Amino acid sequence: MATALKKVFVAPDPGRVRLRSGLRAVLGIGLAVSLSGLVGHSLVAAITAGLAALLALFTVADSTVRKQAVTTALLPVVGFPVLALATSLHDHSLLRDAAFLAVVGAGVYARKWGPRGHALGIFAFMAFFMTQFLHAVPAQLPELYAAVALALVASSTVRFGFWCYERRMEPPVLPVAAPGRRLSRVTTRQAIQATAASAFALGVGQYLSEDRWYWAVGTVWWIFVNTASRGETLVRGFRRVAGTLTGISLGLIVAVELDGAPVPTAILVAVCVFGIFYTAAVSYTWMMLAVTLMAGLLYGLLGVLDHGLLVLRLAETAAGAAGVVLAVLFVLPITTHSTTNAWIHRAVQCVHTCTAEAAARLAGKPDANPALSVAELELLLGRVRLSLAPLVHPLSPLRGRKARARQVLALLDDCVREVRALAGIAADQEASHDARLTAACWRVERAVEALVNPDHVEAGTEAAPGVEHAAGAPALGHLHAIEHALAQLAAPLSGQPRASSAGNC
Repeated sequence: MATALKKVFVAPDPGRVRLRSGLRAVLGIGLAVSLSGLVGHSLVAAITAGLAALLALFTVADSTVRKQAVTTALLPVVGFPVLALATSLHDHSLLRDAAFLAVVGAGVYARKWGPRGHALGIFAFMAFFMTQFLHAVPAQLPELYAAVALALVASSTVRFGFWCYERRMEPPVLPVAAPGRRLSRVTTRQAIQATAASAFALGVGQYLSEDRWYWAVGTVWWIFVNTASRGETLVRGFRRVAGTLTGISLGLIVAVELDGAPVPTAILVAVCVFGIFYTAAVSYTWMMLAVTLMAGLLYGLLGVLDHGLLVLRLAETAAGAAGVVLAVLFVLPITTHSTTNAWIHRAVQCVHTCTAEAAARLAGKPDANPALSVAELELLLGRVRLSLAPLVHPLSPLRGRKARARQVLALLDDCVREVRALAGIAADQEASHDARLTAACWRVERAVEALVNPDHVEAGTEAAPGVEHAAGAPALGHLHAIEHALAQLAAPLSGQPRASSAGNC
């Protein structure tokens, strides 16, 4: 526990982005709830406003501020009709269940349209989920619409007005690995998997409780978010259950004892909001702890919290996780190695792009910008880490593959470190071009080709001329280090011992 906590709070936070994100979320959500209270909204509407603001700040992640604003403006377009549908079917269980499953499938499938589709899909799902959580009925729709609109205005005022810290330049947008068509497309398969898992969770959840069954479906949804393979989904499911169990344990100590006391509950909810945003990028388990504790506190405000409800929440979470396990194993499974292959190949290709951009900048080409390529490489490395997470997980029984996966990550870390240093040299306006850079970059390109197409190119067949001059030419030293790391990756990708084969991951 202490080690996990240390990992969260000592994890790198370049530019204090996680810290600023957490503080801004508390401000934006607090403003939304406060305004909702000032205009006389009910407790249900105020909670709706807070959740809508949280979703707008958490899920909208387009590549530019302008695109983020457009996506935020589109949230009511999908949210309002779903709210109306969910409330109108409140007393028609069969139709309600069918509609909920349809929203799940459509929401996951919408990810094929990138960050905007992803955000809109989540908002649509949560609109349906919120009506179940709050037991909303059609008569409350006007107030709920007003609360959501007010929340989006308040959160947008903070995000795009008071505290707009997003980078102004166009950051890289990662492609979807192995897009394919129809059933070969990851988003299509996941939509079918999520719908099947939700159907299972819905049935078991209703067996456990006719009133709180929706937690099982919510578990399915949030496990599938940001995963792309069977292994990733299983690891996320394990972390979901672990985080929920820890959050419930804390809720028994804190939330139940508070019993809905307004002031301390509001303070702790703000702490949970900060925790959600601060830990999301580094620990799904800790994020789920914060989400679970916040849900318990909200139940306390609604006056329905007790020990039995928290135990039921854990049982519903377990039902949802079981549905996910069955779906990813038996319904159009997406193997881990297929996605790992795609992300590793993209990462090593991006290494070459980075070195080429840096060399061009050193050669005097003013429009060459290695910084953007380095940012993309770091995002790709993060995606490789996520894809390899099932193998490096402490509970993974595959010791040999775990060691190989860790070696791949270490070598890619070396590449990122050297590329970052190379880009820093290229940014120096006084740096001069060395003619040997062209040959060194060509060797990097050849090493990348050997990794991506091993049947066509043999890596390591040539020496690295100019290495003896590396001490006097830092750029050449970094290029040689990159070439060396790529050469070491050749064995892992061919499945040899002490390496992590993408095909074996």
